[in-house]
Amino acid sequence: MPELPEVEVVRRGLARWAADRTVETVQVLHPRAVRRHTAGAADFAARLKGRKLGEPHRRGKYLWLPVTEEAALLAHLGMSGQFLIRPATAPPETHLRVRLTFADADGTDLRFVDQRTFGGLSIQDTVPGDPEGLPQALAHIARDPLDPEFDEDAFHKALRRKRTTVKRALLDQSLISGVGNIYADEALWRSKLHYERPTAGLTRPRTAELVRHIREVMGDALAAGGTSFDSMYVNVNGESGYFDRSLDAYGREDLPCRRCGTPIRRRAWMNRSSYFCPRCQPVPRAAS
Repeated sequence: MPELPEVEVVRRGLARWAADRTVETVQVLHPRAVRRHTAGAADFAARLKGRKLGEPHRRGKYLWLPVTEEAALLAHLGMSGQFLIRPATAPPETHLRVRLTFADADGTDLRFVDQRTFGGLSIQDTVPGDPEGLPQALAHIARDPLDPEFDEDAFHKALRRKRTTVKRALLDQSLISGVGNIYADEALWRSKLHYERPTAGLTRPRTAELVRHIREVMGDALAAGGTSFDSMYVNVNGESGYFDRSLDAYGREDLPCRRCGTPIRRRAWMNRSSYFCPRCQPVPRAAS
């Protein structure tokens, strides 16, 4: 699943190549791609046609582009969704789901390609008066650690109240958004915290250290263009990221910890996997 850095890379690409362009035509080539637009594909196309796409924004793993003062084009990439800028004359991709053409002479169009069709697009009403045109569907999602308005003190207090374990908390989008399985493992490794560490015992300095490492991991991933394990994770120009080559924990089962040399372990966790160093990140007593 794409995480915050991958989605931010796409947002930056859309800001450069799609913002301030007027939609001329809309082709919906697969109904599942707009299933979250409950009025249907024809209404989706009609509400976009002739509209100028605004500056793209992101909340966690969601993207949106305002199209009016009251509505926005909302996108979730799901497992394999991609936004691609392509020459208008380029042949359609195998899994092309939605295509937008523009009323200008640039000669490119915007394509939403999604092999597994878990992602999707919709037109959503926005929160009244929100300066970024936040879709109402995202109002419950917390800000992410790269957001200038992320409240670190409020996050710490929420962790203490939640009485859960630290990795579960990092994946709870109502507490902190944009952190998925890969970057949670990476931040926990850098923080020397086991994924089953109870949040109730985290001190304010420990929370600050964890947030700092989350920001560092995401910043490093952004600099590399995101994490690419296959051809599905690409930016709007179809280029893959390279941060997977710098991962310290995730996907490194039985390889030596880069800090102490102990083999990295993998454990099944909530239908996923957790990777950790058993020496640097000892199991908390309650969990053991």
